[in-house]
Amino acid sequence: MHCPICPSQDSKVIDSRLTHEGYAIRRRRECVKCQYRFSTMEEIELLDITVVKNDGRREVYSRKKLESGILHSLTKRPYTQENFDKMIHSIERKIQKKNRKEIPSAEIGDIVMTHLRRFDKVAYIRFASIYRAFEDVKKFQKEVRDLEGRV
Repeated sequence: MHCPICPSQDSKVIDSRLTHEGYAIRRRRECVKCQYRFSTMEEIELLDITVVKNDGRREVYSRKKLESGILHSLTKRPYTQENFDKMIHSIERKIQKKNRKEIPSAEIGDIVMTHLRRFDKVAYIRFASIYRAFEDVKKFQKEVRDLEGRV
């Protein structure tokens, strides 16, 4: 691990703590050369999962793409980075528990919708409006009524 202050590649771990319900580790490090202290995160990464798109195309799972889609729905909504990270971890755990090499994008969308509904109702509606591609106002209104019924 490179020190962010000096060019040294030597650091020692001072402290390690589990975060995100045990699926990530925060390590407190100290540079051996200049004694600067910094933190690093180590977390589980979803590997070797292929997302099958609605049109049959396949692409490698991308956490960045998942985060980007959710962040788009959270525009101008209040949330903490910590809570957002927890939600992403929960979504990825749910995907991992499927224990499959391929997963349809629609299934990932359903998982995201379930988590967003609990996280932020406005973001849920925004995401649903794109994901479910509402064709008319009545379908949109039905989704809002369903959401209100679950509150």
